Amino acid sequence: MTKQPHLGRLACIAAFAAIVTIPTAVAHAQDSLKIFISVDMEGIGGIGTGRMTSSSGKDYALGRELMTAEVNTVVAAIFEHGPADVLINDSHGDMQNLLHTQLDPRVQYIQGNLKPLGMVQGLDDSFNAAIFIGYHARAGTEGGFLAHTGTGSVKGLWLNGTEVGEGGLNAFYAGSHGVPVILATGDLTFTKQFGELVSTQTVTTKEAIGSSVARLHHPEDVKARLRTGTLQALANLEAARPLDTRGPITLRLRSASTTRADIVQAIPDVRRIDGTLVEYDARNMTEAYKLIRLMYRYVTW
Repeated sequence: MTKQPHLGRLACIAAFAAIVTIPTAVAHAQDSLKIFISVDMEGIGGIGTGRMTSSSGKDYALGRELMTAEVNTVVAAIFEHGPADVLINDSHGDMQNLLHTQLDPRVQYIQGNLKPLGMVQGLDDSFNAAIFIGYHARAGTEGGFLAHTGTGSVKGLWLNGTEVGEGGLNAFYAGSHGVPVILATGDLTFTKQFGELVSTQTVTTKEAIGSSVARLHHPEDVKARLRTGTLQALANLEAARPLDTRGPITLRLRSASTTRADIVQAIPDVRRIDGTLVEYDARNMTEAYKLIRLMYRYVTW
């Protein structure tokens, strides 16, 4: 007759096994990455005219489909790499462009443009990395497809003496929270320009022919390169470094008109440099970002 283990002994063994497996479960949970994605529209592959980026324009519906497909491609690659918590922030125009019912169901999505942090709304120091999709070159850039910074009212933006566009502005903000930008996608002029500021993986989606026409790659080719670029960026995540922008920020903004500069001078401590250029010393990048957005987006003249 086989001797049965004592019940008390079995209970002890079960308890010990549970204790051993708890750290393993915690370790797996900690392996999950937290990724922030900001998605603009001008730099999406397959978009070759400005009208495709406007809700009143020809083929805007197709532009939305292309935009959504690129986001889903990057998201699929993130989850192919491993478990993740992904937040997507619509960052173009009225910020109601992505077909959110067609987004990968594993993501969360921020929609709408009445938000103080605009293109980086939701990004904080809890994220492991940021990804910028569909971006474009800064205002005044030769050979940049639909190049601009914020709106047409901005002719130049500098942070601590460095001229930036939307990509640079958002990278400064991410850096102030210790978050590296591991992937940036857009037209060739953008990827070259952004690469001069941030050491990161880039994917070129098209090549500008002047400011309003683009030489396009087929969307399937773009998606294949987005998948590869995302996987490479994640494989190199441990080596990624954020911009060091945690300290005070001196911002300079040049407007298209002297009238706008007249108005924003009413903001306490904003200094007038010349007819269209103003300057402000911000305590940190969050304060700088909110003020920049106020000056170009909500001062309407």
